[in-house]
Amino acid sequence: MSRETHPLSATAPYTRRDPVGTTAEYRRLRASDRREAHWKRWGPYLSERQWGTVREDYSAHGDAWDYLPHDHARSRAYRWGEDGLAGISDNHQRLCFALGLWNGRDPILKERLFGLTNGEGNHGEDVKEQYYYLDATPSHAYLRMLYKYPQRAFPYARLVEENARRSRDEPEFELLDTGIFDDDAYFDVFVTYARAGVDDIAIRIRAYNRGAAPATLHLLPQIWFRNTWAWTDTSGDRPSARRHDPNTIALAHATLGTFHLWCDPRTAGRAEPGLVFCDNETNGPRIFGTAPDGRRFKDGLHDYIIDGRRAAIDLEQGTKGAFLHRVEVAAGGWAEVRLRLRAADLDGDPADGFDEIFAVREREADEFYAALQTGMADEDARRVHRQALAGMIWTKQFYHYDVHEWLEGDRAHPAPPRARRQGRNADWDHLYNDDIISMPDKWEYPWYAAWDLAFHCLPLALVDTTFAKEQLVLLTREWYMHPNGQLPAYEWAFGDVNPPVHAWATWRVFQIDRKQRGDRGDLAFLESVFHKMLLNFTWWVNRKDPQGNNVFQGGFLGLDNIGIFDRSQPLPTGGHLEQSDGTSWMAMFSLTMMRMALELALHNPTYEDIATKFFEHFLHIAKAMTNFGGDADGLWDPDDAFYYDVIRFPDGRRQPLKIRSMVGLIPLFAVETLEPELLERLPAFRRRMDWVFEHRPDLTRLVSRWHEPGRGERRLLSLLRGHRMKALLRRMLDPGEFLADHGVRAMSRHHHQHPYRLDWGGRRFEVKYTPAESDSSLFGGNSNWRGPIWFPVNYLIIESLQRFHHYYGDEFLVEHPVGSGQRVTLLAVADDLAERLTRLFLRDHEGTRPAMRLHPKLAADPHFRDHILFYEYFSGETGRGVGASHQTGWTGLVAKLLQPRGVTRVPDGAGSRA
Repeated sequence: MSRETHPLSATAPYTRRDPVGTTAEYRRLRASDRREAHWKRWGPYLSERQWGTVREDYSAHGDAWDYLPHDHARSRAYRWGEDGLAGISDNHQRLCFALGLWNGRDPILKERLFGLTNGEGNHGEDVKEQYYYLDATPSHAYLRMLYKYPQRAFPYARLVEENARRSRDEPEFELLDTGIFDDDAYFDVFVTYARAGVDDIAIRIRAYNRGAAPATLHLLPQIWFRNTWAWTDTSGDRPSARRHDPNTIALAHATLGTFHLWCDPRTAGRAEPGLVFCDNETNGPRIFGTAPDGRRFKDGLHDYIIDGRRAAIDLEQGTKGAFLHRVEVAAGGWAEVRLRLRAADLDGDPADGFDEIFAVREREADEFYAALQTGMADEDARRVHRQALAGMIWTKQFYHYDVHEWLEGDRAHPAPPRARRQGRNADWDHLYNDDIISMPDKWEYPWYAAWDLAFHCLPLALVDTTFAKEQLVLLTREWYMHPNGQLPAYEWAFGDVNPPVHAWATWRVFQIDRKQRGDRGDLAFLESVFHKMLLNFTWWVNRKDPQGNNVFQGGFLGLDNIGIFDRSQPLPTGGHLEQSDGTSWMAMFSLTMMRMALELALHNPTYEDIATKFFEHFLHIAKAMTNFGGDADGLWDPDDAFYYDVIRFPDGRRQPLKIRSMVGLIPLFAVETLEPELLERLPAFRRRMDWVFEHRPDLTRLVSRWHEPGRGERRLLSLLRGHRMKALLRRMLDPGEFLADHGVRAMSRHHHQHPYRLDWGGRRFEVKYTPAESDSSLFGGNSNWRGPIWFPVNYLIIESLQRFHHYYGDEFLVEHPVGSGQRVTLLAVADDLAERLTRLFLRDHEGTRPAMRLHPKLAADPHFRDHILFYEYFSGETGRGVGASHQTGWTGLVAKLLQPRGVTRVPDGAGSRA
């Protein structure tokens, strides 16, 4: 049994009904779900950047990047979390382990990843390192990561200076561009974790010299306690790290218990004095200019290794300890350090069975992925699939943020500036986060984002539906969700508005889970989230439809700079914006809630009335938006055959913003089919639907009906009837507009030659097609929706086309691509789009992965080409990866697209191909 209470599961244990259910890894997950063994107590929960975050910002005006910069990170104790290199921690981040490195030339000890702040990068914040998540299992019994460490001095200053020199119209200057890897003078440092038991972790660090000459490397495995004692003046609870013997650190914590970290003395050269300590405390003299007081601070290892300051370290105890190794690695050779972290009460020599632990866990990981990839023949596709899921697992992070305490300040410290009480997140005083959460990217986005998280849960559900369901439940908890029903967006502004996709993700994860279980599904999970989504839907209706006309004003809705101006701010023209995407998201939300209610109604008739409510709400949204019958207030432009945002001026005049962007394609997402068999089982819902058809002909025309002999009527609920859908698809599938070699662009290529311009108040506003990095400063300029390919919206397009095909069948054909003369089914279009997206990561006929066209070395070098990066978004012209480079969570959807048919690839209700 575990030493502490297992976290509450949102689900009941079940038996998985596919090949994965026969694997050892699955048995570990099942034991964890049943609270028989707490396998998830330890995991890759350590952030890769805690500095420069809102949580650590105690400035008056929210200057998070400047308040705690990278240069301070080694010397200041963090308040809310920790960061490290290739690290792990327990699930409450009491105890952390990570790697320290020094090549003998760097000005600082390499303990965390370096990158540029939002103000330093010519396209916003940007990590400037080469590292890869190579493998992982969802119980964290096996984890493997690679960090590429140059043997020359790391070019910190050059990276800052060159990116500062470059304009927004120029590409970013990356670490590879400095030439530091050109002659292979670097170390490949592989860090692998293999657990013999819940509290027994074997750690292997191997450093390969890829260069042509011998090179020296300092390896410093580090272990430390998160500083929880400096903020509340409770020094009596201070944990301790002590020398147990020359090869062992004894670690004692009031709630975690006692652990030992052992380092094998037979492996790579131990450097004197071998084992050193310091304290995870802020270096006041360096940071704040206070007088030295003889204490040993967080940066003690740096001061000792880099500057030779013996007084900076202790040889016996502290709250942070490290084993020192200095190894000479021959050209083409490698060195290894072996460690074992385990509960102090475990018996036996820690060296016993060390290699066997790794062999067994690696074999079990292979078996787990082989079962998951049943039917996937292509070796390269299996590699991409596995690394995508490894990235999803590695990107879990412990996230701690108590907004009330952050606003009020800590008892043992001066109160924060009063301006903070009216500043960022002041109206989210209730929010308390202390959980393991899936992050978009643990360096560039080391905080959760509501709509990102929804997409993360689909690929996560392939390997661990319990974790995926827990994530979806988590964001609806009372200490997350605002009392008014809003979901928290992200820590930079919890009150910002993300697209309402939480219900959709819940329904999709429920379906994936039900397929795996082979039973009626986890109805308790579905019902739990559904009730909270009722509150969220009401918030949207009350807050984002102030005119009550069923046309919504969601704000920027996560699409950053897609509009001609910042859609979350007051319009420079006055009036308000009626949004095509905001209204379409709400139509999709209505249909998802209807479908969830219908599923629940099969087991509790009370939900039939609720399903009816959402059915009718969808019809009213559809009528307001789609301009059926020639209503001048619709968002459909019949001349252009496209949906546009519309400015409603204070005097009532309307002006469509004729930008052909993803905003006008999102109406495709609002689609659902109702099967006659389902309606037969829900008579109350069917009677009300028939009443609407009889008495509201203005709404009836919004529902397509297809009578299938012997089965009855299948109903299609969509914002698009057949004619309009074909017209919209003619835009979307035109290579001169939205269709790219690797997916659907976020903006039409038409705007390359024909930018959209609006002159107002002596100013000119302009939007043009920009296929890769942003040339706009909106939302920091670090992401771009004016032309690149984004996975989340492409994935929803694919799902929607599958649903349309389920209704229309093989007789409904469209030209694809436009201009080819080839007419295909909607399912064939969906499959082609999925193939285009997956080709971003697969080797082409030249051996190049389009997403990794950033640098020739990524494509051709045997030590780079099969280590795959999963970027935030992709160039609309070449497919080159852009933005956050390390498994931005929703790009993990590529694993879902690669998943073989029959293993939960397509949604229920999409026909026999599911």
